[in-house]
Amino acid sequence: MQTETFASFDGTRLAFHRAGEGRPVIMCHGLFSSSQMNWIKWGHHDRLCAAGFAPVMLDFRVHGDSEAPHEASAYPEGVLIRDVVALVDHLGLAPGEFDLVGFSLGARNAIHAVASGALTPRRLAVCGMGVAGLAEWERRAAFFKRVIDEFDTIRPGDPEHFARSFLKSQGVDREAARLLLDAMGDFDLAGLAAITMPTGVICGAKDDDNGSAEELARLLPDATYHEVPGTHMSSVTEPEFGEAIVTFLEKA
Repeated sequence: MQTETFASFDGTRLAFHRAGEGRPVIMCHGLFSSSQMNWIKWGHHDRLCAAGFAPVMLDFRVHGDSEAPHEASAYPEGVLIRDVVALVDHLGLAPGEFDLVGFSLGARNAIHAVASGALTPRRLAVCGMGVAGLAEWERRAAFFKRVIDEFDTIRPGDPEHFARSFLKSQGVDREAARLLLDAMGDFDLAGLAAITMPTGVICGAKDDDNGSAEELARLLPDATYHEVPGTHMSSVTEPEFGEAIVTFLEKA
């Protein structure tokens, strides 16, 4: 495992972790999580390496080992999409030379990047994402803004308590996180028509945090739906989650 940093489009230093040899797989984690929490801790990167892939796991700004600037100018619209594009450029990867995998927020940004033409992976895997997570981002962002704004008054039993505990456990910089939440907008589902490469939609059987993943698979031009055990938070901890990613990426 190697951990490296690079300067993104605006000079912000971002960390990424990579291992293995073979086809690069760009991996994007979920909101207020990290590469360590989503991909490394549960052995998913090892499964990819064993299958002959080379996972490249980005820590988004404000997450993991990457910088968390406090200047509003560091959070233009679509900033995380631009960070993923900057990583691909930094690695010198041409269209079709890599696969792209995202979980939750990472899946959302992967879809935005591919639909806009900013990235062209060989295969795309979107995990823990449904139509509501794309088209109703403003509603979800408002929930996390409330968690940040009311952080010190949230108590056990409150609807926001689990999210508060997760942010605290991950050491999230709340000031930077608040700025980041305003840098993303809703996605027009009509844009899904532009995603023409094979796409795997992978989701926990009890995961409805972002709406229907099965509906998302139906709306994509060339998608297959893969169900794994768990909820939104627990599915990523299951071995079947990583195995589903490998199985999808191994297809010719």
